[in-house]
Amino acid sequence: MVAHVLRLRLDLLAGALRGERPGRSAIALLATIAVTVSVCIAVLGLGAAPLATARTVTVLSAAAAFVAFFLAPMIIGTPDQLDPRRFAPFGVDEKRMPWILALAALVSVPSFALIAVSTCFVIAAVSAGAPWPVAVLAGIVGVISTVLAARIGMAVSAIALPERRSRELTVLFTIPVIVVAFPVAAYFASLEWDGQVPAGVDAARSIIGFSPLAAPQAFLFHVAAGETAAAWASGLIALATVGGLLALWAYLVRRLLTTTERPYATRERSGLGWFGSLPGNAFGAIGARSLVYWLRDRRYIVNIIVVPIAGVLTVFPLMVAGVPLWIAALVPVPLMALFFGWLPHNDVAYDSTALWIHIASGVRGLPDRLGRLIPVLLVSIPVLAVAVSVTLAYIGRWDLLLPLIGVAAALLLTGLGMSSIASVVAPYAVSRPGDSPFQQPQRSSAHGSFGAAGTFLGALLFSAPTLWLFGLTMVEGDQHAPAAFWTGAITGTLVLFGGAAIGAAIFERSGERLMEFVETT
Repeated sequence: MVAHVLRLRLDLLAGALRGERPGRSAIALLATIAVTVSVCIAVLGLGAAPLATARTVTVLSAAAAFVAFFLAPMIIGTPDQLDPRRFAPFGVDEKRMPWILALAALVSVPSFALIAVSTCFVIAAVSAGAPWPVAVLAGIVGVISTVLAARIGMAVSAIALPERRSRELTVLFTIPVIVVAFPVAAYFASLEWDGQVPAGVDAARSIIGFSPLAAPQAFLFHVAAGETAAAWASGLIALATVGGLLALWAYLVRRLLTTTERPYATRERSGLGWFGSLPGNAFGAIGARSLVYWLRDRRYIVNIIVVPIAGVLTVFPLMVAGVPLWIAALVPVPLMALFFGWLPHNDVAYDSTALWIHIASGVRGLPDRLGRLIPVLLVSIPVLAVAVSVTLAYIGRWDLLLPLIGVAAALLLTGLGMSSIASVVAPYAVSRPGDSPFQQPQRSSAHGSFGAAGTFLGALLFSAPTLWLFGLTMVEGDQHAPAAFWTGAITGTLVLFGGAAIGAAIFERSGERLMEFVETT
């Protein structure tokens, strides 16, 4: 059985080059080989680096590989050629199948690349002074752990996610990766090592080295450095990780072989786009409808594009006025957060006559208020994550990370909470669907300006404590950083849900007034 599965795996690899698109497969293979060779050359250079530098690079790279192998199947949604359910009709042995599939998982292009890079890390570690038997053992354990993580990611994806992944669902998985990965990459790119490991990086390496993510590699370098107690601790963690992953993999294989799952994502396969990716309730339906509008209606698209541009352009007049560059560079992030929170303050007016769908269906106010905020959150969070990391990398003040996140969260979330109220209390006429976004209708009164101004002022007022703590952090030091972060996060959350609740109550009592408004403007 083992030989049969391995031959099948090799045939599948060869078949990929003779499939419908052999040219694309060949290019992907060559690109993978080129990247692997480049990484191996860089890794072999660690043999001449100081032990601390080699240890840090190895541990952090191993942790990144572990996480990437686990998450990639969920994000990409590639069909699993070794899905245990494919073998169920053949009456396979449930106890032997996990070990067979785990062994076959080593026969793949990503696994070959992982083995090659791990071998280079072992060679570099031996050059740095690690005993070669220990280095080989750590390399084997590291490869097994990472490959098992990939198999578990595949199994979890098969159980919990649709077989045919839409691009909308892929976007939902990609956004958290951008939010986390981009700031981390910007942080490391902005560091100046000068032959020594920065203190923050060394602390992160120490923590990660005692986690399942990179315990085998940390064990290797603890041995090389003569740190006996730490070596025992990381070695035991590495063995426990392999044992736990094997047990979890065996459980998932048995479940996939013996459990008949509910048909996967009927809505997803029917091609409903965002409607098939979000929850099948009022909140999900309104969120999906709003996403369709925001991503296709040029009135919304212009608003989304203008916000980052306006935020960046504010730096230039400040520089002309003599404001120090590092202070001026901090302005775009809060300004973008404020404008993103302000965007949906007139969302009801942009619906035009389509608002009758919400009124006629009798939808409750809270799903309506919260569902309309999904497009703004999906766009603003990754944009602000990139903006925060680029700003701090440019000015070199990573001690402002927490307070700047707190300020951005406070301005964004309080703005969204105030917008949830303003859009039902004081809507005003806007260009109709299909018209130019720069064409504005005549307005008979200034009533609508109260909602726009009230959203701005309310967001600034509720964010004032966070802004004050941010200023203290800049002047007095990072002892105020945690307070600024938590104040911004808590204030923003309270105002967001409080404003949504108030707006929901007004929405439920103002259906006739809102319908009259959209029909006459």
